[in-house]
Amino acid sequence: MNRYQNLRRIQGLDPERDHHEIYRTMVLVEFRWDMLMGLQLAFYRTYGVPSISRLLDQAGELTERPRKRAIDTALLMLELVDNGFSHPRGREVVRRLNRIHQHYEITNADFLYVLGTLIFVPTRWLERYGWRSVCCHERTATYAFYRELGRRMGIRDIPSSYQAFEAFFDAFEHEHFRPTQASRRLMHASRELLVGRFPGPRTPLAEGLADALLDDRLREAAGVDPPPSPIRVALHLAFKIRARVLRFMPPRREPAGSEGVRYGIRTASIYPRGYRVSDLGPTEPRR
Repeated sequence: MNRYQNLRRIQGLDPERDHHEIYRTMVLVEFRWDMLMGLQLAFYRTYGVPSISRLLDQAGELTERPRKRAIDTALLMLELVDNGFSHPRGREVVRRLNRIHQHYEITNADFLYVLGTLIFVPTRWLERYGWRSVCCHERTATYAFYRELGRRMGIRDIPSSYQAFEAFFDAFEHEHFRPTQASRRLMHASRELLVGRFPGPRTPLAEGLADALLDDRLREAAGVDPPPSPIRVALHLAFKIRARVLRFMPPRREPAGSEGVRYGIRTASIYPRGYRVSDLGPTEPRR
């Protein structure tokens, strides 16, 4: 079977009308591991914005229960990607997201920036390390999916195209990124999860590889020292080699479910009896 059969199917769809089908294929089938990595890095990117990192730090979930918070965030997004906005479970996810955020004073600009991280951080990861290029249908569908999420969350003034949103995103980071004590605390807590993505016990090499996943701007804002150049080069080459190898693999299919694993995420340690959407995320905001 041809490695590019999913791409050919995507290119036969309408990226506006069929944005959920296209984006779901990207996340759950075509680029599964890479999209999980990209979404995780997207969340870490919010630490660089002082107004956002302050709220995350005050909530306490990331510093006290970083693994649960990471799993909950991933599951909320992947449930929405899997089911879409019209499915009852997808609508429940949107309601849950709105309930979580209604307790905090968040500016519209900050909401827009967080929405942008979900579009551009994973897409840029794919552009650099994906086994194939992201096509224009996939870019448009990604934008359309998050535009719809933003609309359902009451976010205003969403830029009118992928390109316009990208310009806003880059300008926002240029203006707002700077280091704070909150951003350092958040990254210190979350860094353990990045280290855990590499096999073997925690070592200085694993820590250096984890730090190499962050770009210079985010490392500076989060108080992370640059890893040695050989580690950065080695990681870059490893991902490039991986991408070349994947081009010769069979086409991806949806993963078979297994007990204690959902969307490739091991949930049993947090939710041994499974979970409901209402279980995901913090229960009460901490003032």
